[in-house]
Amino acid sequence: MGHDRQLHVFFFPFFANGHIIPTIELARVFATRGLKTTVVTTPLNEPFISRTVGKANITIKTIKFPSPEQTGLPEGCENSDRLSGMQIIPFLKSTVLLRDPLEQLLQQELPDLIIADMFFPWATDSAAKFGIPRIVFHGLGFFPLCVSACVRKYKPQDKVSSYSEPFVVPNLPGEIMLTKMQLPQTPKHDLEFTKILEEANASELNSYGVIANSFYELEPVYADHYRNELGRKAWHLGPVCLSNRDNAEKVHRGNEATIDEHECLKWLDTKEPDSVVYVCFGSMTTFPDAQLKEIALGLEASGQPFIWVVKKGSSENLEWLPEGFEERTVDQGKGLIIRGWAPQVMILDHIAVGGFVTHCGWNSAMEGVCAGLPMVTWPMYAEQFYNAKFLTDIVKIGVSVGVQTWIGLMGGKPVMKEVIENALKRIMVGDEAVEIRNRAKDIAKMAKRAVEEGGSSYSDFNSLIEDLRSRTL
Repeated sequence: MGHDRQLHVFFFPFFANGHIIPTIELARVFATRGLKTTVVTTPLNEPFISRTVGKANITIKTIKFPSPEQTGLPEGCENSDRLSGMQIIPFLKSTVLLRDPLEQLLQQELPDLIIADMFFPWATDSAAKFGIPRIVFHGLGFFPLCVSACVRKYKPQDKVSSYSEPFVVPNLPGEIMLTKMQLPQTPKHDLEFTKILEEANASELNSYGVIANSFYELEPVYADHYRNELGRKAWHLGPVCLSNRDNAEKVHRGNEATIDEHECLKWLDTKEPDSVVYVCFGSMTTFPDAQLKEIALGLEASGQPFIWVVKKGSSENLEWLPEGFEERTVDQGKGLIIRGWAPQVMILDHIAVGGFVTHCGWNSAMEGVCAGLPMVTWPMYAEQFYNAKFLTDIVKIGVSVGVQTWIGLMGGKPVMKEVIENALKRIMVGDEAVEIRNRAKDIAKMAKRAVEEGGSSYSDFNSLIEDLRSRTL
């Protein structure tokens, strides 16, 4: 097999929007570089994926999601967005039933590589049946991958006497302090779920390697640590959000936006550069009314114009808004409330936006990095506390809002208006804000250079392809 043969890569994202979007953006990187690119998904996720694919040359193949009789889930639950509460566990378990249909597809197409989400640990064995290497894509960067690996390996959390006692993550550069409250909380009694997580972690070691959604200059110490000290084979091909270049495509990644993008841009065009705060907590978080009210008061008290994305279902009516809030802010052109899905990358990239309040999902963190924005970190669950630490302590472009534990474990105490106002002022006005913003803008330039020809991520892509070619020769 010579170098002229086009390599074929399969992508298999987990059925959650926060996993699908970076996987499709990664697929776009492969397609742009001339590889034959196929995304595998289920029928109900197909429309969402086609919109995110945009004009890229990517084929979509569907396999049937198991029936409600097999899964115990309601009809039409093929995406984590459709789940309520504890359904995530049966949902994760049911994805194991996709193994046969995926194997049939692999047998028909015989791709050169499959890049599958960490939540499909069995994909490594499935691919191996046909001699196909499997790469894991968590959609994360090196820092959270390193912290997770060290916490799993050395279990420092078992040596502390309380949930709030801090410990240092062993054998990790940078003296990273955490508490047990900040670690991913898994339902201990659920053996099946624990088993899925253990398999997911093991599949990182058993697979051909890992792709990180990051770039070398952002976290060189952790990129090196992951590869050299932890001994993982890994490539950094990010930030993948930079693969969506033009505005139309930025708007169409993900769901239909619940606001007309022209209206949104028109509103932003009336604002001063770096003056608007963008507030969004990802597609999974719903806050209690008491917390939404404090956020509203904090935004108003900060005096900054804002765009605030409130997830539908947080509260269908706007009764939780403080008395007269909309009249004083929205009606005066001071604020914009978007209920539902927002064209986030398009908003972050607008010159008027000067700060980002985020739940620190890695996608959002990278989008904030690429837009060169100071961030207020407000982690909720999963590895978000690690990401928040990365933004505040390692790259120093974030200011913490001070949450100490997972949402839902706080005993219902909201973060108060004064704290929110203070954090907003720190990233928006004064000397500290200028310093953070300059640093953020420098990092954004590095991010853009990394994905251009000759950049670190561009070159790492070449070495991955070389590796694959030498396998198939």
